[in-house]
This record gives sequence, structure tokens and C-alpha cells, in this order.
Amino acid sequence: MRVHVELRENIQMAVDAVWSHRFRSALTILGIVIGICTVVTIGSITSGLRQGIVTFFAEFGPDNIFLNRFDRDPNAPGSPKELKRKPIIPEYAALIKESVRAVEDVALELFISSETSGLLTAKVPGYETDNLMLVGFSANAFEIQPRELAEGRVYTPQEEARAARVCVIGPLVKQALFPDGNAVGRTITVAGAEYTVLGVFAEAKGGFFGQNGQDMQIVIPYETARLRFPTEERLILVSKARPGMREEAYEEIRQLLRRVRKTPPGLPDDFGLSTTDQIIKRLDSILSMVVLVSIALASLGLMVGGIGVMNIMLVSVTERTKEIGVRKAIGARKFDIVVQFLTEAVTLAGIGGLAGIVFAALVTMLVGKLVPALAAPMPGWAVGMGLLVSVGVGVFFGTWPAMKAANLDPVEALRYE
Repeated sequence: MRVHVELRENIQMAVDAVWSHRFRSALTILGIVIGICTVVTIGSITSGLRQGIVTFFAEFGPDNIFLNRFDRDPNAPGSPKELKRKPIIPEYAALIKESVRAVEDVALELFISSETSGLLTAKVPGYETDNLMLVGFSANAFEIQPRELAEGRVYTPQEEARAARVCVIGPLVKQALFPDGNAVGRTITVAGAEYTVLGVFAEAKGGFFGQNGQDMQIVIPYETARLRFPTEERLILVSKARPGMREEAYEEIRQLLRRVRKTPPGLPDDFGLSTTDQIIKRLDSILSMVVLVSIALASLGLMVGGIGVMNIMLVSVTERTKEIGVRKAIGARKFDIVVQFLTEAVTLAGIGGLAGIVFAALVTMLVGKLVPALAAPMPGWAVGMGLLVSVGVGVFFGTWPAMKAANLDPVEALRYE
């Protein structure tokens, strides 16, 4: 009970001391406010970004395995080392389906690059856009990676087999070419060839900073794309594993490709093989680095704020030397003095931490309004870490002034003017 009373009194004294010098205190904790605000804001934004990315890759299918010539996005330029690799060829699809018992089906996805086709544009009378991605999908891709349709239908295996000039477009392409809202059955010209629009995809979920490349896709049959762009090599094979057999399928595909491509034992794979889980883990490591860098930058502000807390506490010890002498004269122990000044330092830093969290909440709300895809509640770990760090700063930088106050000689302190 006595401890509770003393703690309450110390906190009240600390609050009174901070309030009596509120302008000085505000300037002192500014560094802490900025540091905590930075950490919590970055934590909130990266949390929202990760949520969008996870949603984006969830649409790719949890049982799917992606085979690519490069280790990254097929639309990204490969590294010089990756460019030396042999391309992924369509014959691998039949080979995987026949040889890997854990695989249920394999789809082909050919990404048409500007190097192959020149600047890609889609046109209709009166409208055109170059904000697009042209891809050729085998008909079974829509079963392996299901996508919602806003209107119309996808093409059939028969239409793909005869290399029909048909397509399914993303909502951004429809918005650019058909602002009147009617797209199905109409004809668009892409890279000099005409295609009939069979359907329009629904808006894709998730994405990077609110952008989802699927919304700007024009999907044509794989055979049509192969005949139209015979030199294009950006091919991805999507293997759908049987339920519960993804890991087994992954390893069997990997060993099969190493044999077929004659990769010597001991050398790394000369192809990219990944699952959605692996992609998310790689992105998590990148986001973790972003958070760590932000913490490192924020620590500079916390250091400045901590030094400010230490300075103001040293000034406070000097200003209250006689008060310390009186307390010691009537029986206060060194421990009591240390607790009093540490409580004041922690209160000062804690107020800075709370203010930083409040500002972070406001910034997070603003970012969510400007970029809805990044809207996310502040993660509990960021708030908890903000409070913990601010208290830690108060304890660390308040210890020396508190010890200095506790070690004052009571007689000399009472004489101090």
C-alpha cells in the first residue's frame, strides 16, 4: 500500500514538474515524438502494404508452383547471369504433367515484352491506351488460377486450339477503351492485330501500393500469342499440385528440370521455381529491412530526445537542490530520490511516446485516405514498441541525473542558493 502511495505521489510530482515547464518540456521531447511517430507510422504502412501483397498472391492459388526462366517477375529484366540461361519451353508442360504424379495440371502463360512487340498499344475508334500488359494464357489457366469476370466469358480450349483472335481484358483497359461501359463483342486492335473482346475481368484484389497489374492485362489464347510473337521467350509454366502434395510436386519438378536441362550436380538451378509462400517470405524479408532501416533512422531522433531529457533532468536537479536536501534531512533514502527523478524522466519520455503514437495515428489515417490500398490499423507491436522504447529512453537517460540527485550531500544541498 505504501509503495502504491509513494508511486502515485512521484507520478503526480513528475506531472507537476513537466507542466510547470511545459514549453521547455515540449522542446525536450520533440526528438522522441518524431522518432516514435516514424517507427509506428512505418510499421502501420508496411503492415497495410503486406496485407495487400498477401491478398494479391492469394489469388495466384495456394497449390500452384511457378516455373520461370528468371528468379523474379517475368516482366522484370533478368540479370546478366539469368539472361544466359536456356529459355523455358512449352514442351516442359507436357513433360511435367506426364512425369510428376503430384501435379494435376499445367498451364502456360506467355508474357509479351516491348522488346518483342515494340511499344504495345490497344486501340478502338476514338480511344487508345498503352497502359496495358499483353499475355497469352492456355485455356486451362482460368481453371488453375480462377479469376472473377465482371461480364462476358473466357475463351474455350477449342478457340485456343485454332488460335482465335479473341481476348479477355482487365477493368483498366475497359475503362480506357470503352468509357461507355459496353465492351463484350467489340473489336480492339493490339500491336497491329484485331481481337474480339469476349469478357472483362472483375477488379483484382490486393496489389502493390494500390496497383494490380492484372487490371491492365489483355489476355489472348496462348496459341494465338505463340503464332503472333514466335520469338517471345518470357514463358511461365504454372503447375497445380494435387491437394496436400505441393512440397512433393515442387521437389519432383525441380529434379525433373535439372535432369532435362542437364544441370551438373552441385551447381544451382538454372531456372526459377517458386510458390506463393516463398514469394511472400522474400517480400517479408524486404519489408523487415525497411522497418529496420526506419528504426535506425528514428533512433537518431530518440537519441536527441534522450539527451534532451538528460539535460533537462540535470537542470532540474540543480534547480531543486535545496528540495533534495530537505527530503534527505527528513529521512528520504537515496532510493527514494532515485525513484522520484527516474519517474519524472520516464513520465517526460512517456508523454513524448504517447504524442508520437497520436501523430502516427493521424499520419496513418491520412495515408489511408490518400492511398486506400495502404489503409490498415496500427499494428499492436508498433504501438507497444513505441511505448516501451520511450519508457526505455526515460530510464536510460534519466539514470545519471537521478543518481546525481541521490548522491547529493544533504548539508551542502540545504546550503545551496
